[in-house]
Amino acid sequence: MHKRTLGTSGLEVSTLGLGCMGMSYGLGPAGDHDEMVRVMRDAVDLGVTFFDTAEVYGPWVNEELVGAALAPVRDQVVIATKFGFAFDADGRQTGLSSRPEHIRQVADASLRRLGGEAIDLFYQHRVDPDVPIEEVAGAVGELISAGKVRHFGLSEAGPGTIRRAHAVQPVTALQSEYSLFWREPEESVLPTLEELGIGFVPFSPLGRGFLTGTIDSSTTFAADDIRSSIPRFQAEAIDANRALVDLLERIATRYDATTGQVALAWLLAQRPWIVPIPGTRRTSRLQENVGAAALELTAADLAEIQEAGAAIVVQGERYNAAMQATIDRS
Repeated sequence: MHKRTLGTSGLEVSTLGLGCMGMSYGLGPAGDHDEMVRVMRDAVDLGVTFFDTAEVYGPWVNEELVGAALAPVRDQVVIATKFGFAFDADGRQTGLSSRPEHIRQVADASLRRLGGEAIDLFYQHRVDPDVPIEEVAGAVGELISAGKVRHFGLSEAGPGTIRRAHAVQPVTALQSEYSLFWREPEESVLPTLEELGIGFVPFSPLGRGFLTGTIDSSTTFAADDIRSSIPRFQAEAIDANRALVDLLERIATRYDATTGQVALAWLLAQRPWIVPIPGTRRTSRLQENVGAAALELTAADLAEIQEAGAAIVVQGERYNAAMQATIDRS
């Protein structure tokens, strides 16, 4: 697989990464440990060098899984993890926390779980309104100086926050949702990243599975699957949004490709410093996703997607109310 550099940071990763959250958390019961280890090692064999996790996924168990799976190849891969949540003694989330002392504690704990000499990319998972972003950036900068972290990232941060953080400690990458299912970053986030030389790591690049064409109005989600509470995945919205999948299918038939591959190829065509991180629990789906890196859409294809996509108004919010409240738009 080809590689890309995240902005001007010099951090080189595979063109597509692997989002590991769903292996342990958020999309129903956790996958079998040994099978998930095999999937991650298959990813390495396919050329994937960029893996994404977070302390909140579980919490903690996903970092432990990723650390165990990648231990034999730790010096060959880039692992990104995240800080920004607080937990009680039983592991329940109690809100946001990006206090400098908390960041330092999380870094030490995450590094123990992940292994290696340093955390390759350390994102603030959500902007904490109670802690100035300058203090957050400064704390991560100290960890970088101490050799515990190599690169600083933000997640779901607005343009103003990105600028303020970057002025204190250069931001290597922003991670936020971006796909044909959610294009808001095009308005002000992408121009800001381009100006500042920051890479972009889209999560949910397949619209949490919707853009693969495998979800319809009869699909049911387990109570511990976050999609069960997301308005965009209610039956009426799914039916209304089917037009987006139909558009991808038209393009896919020209290349003997899948709708998911076209969705990923479209993302890769937007900027050379965009590195999507689709998640999966299956090697077959992993192979399909990796195949998207070799699919080059023509200018005519991209124009068709742009024109037809502009006429499709996606129905339903992308998050429930509680999740929406954590998004920074400053």
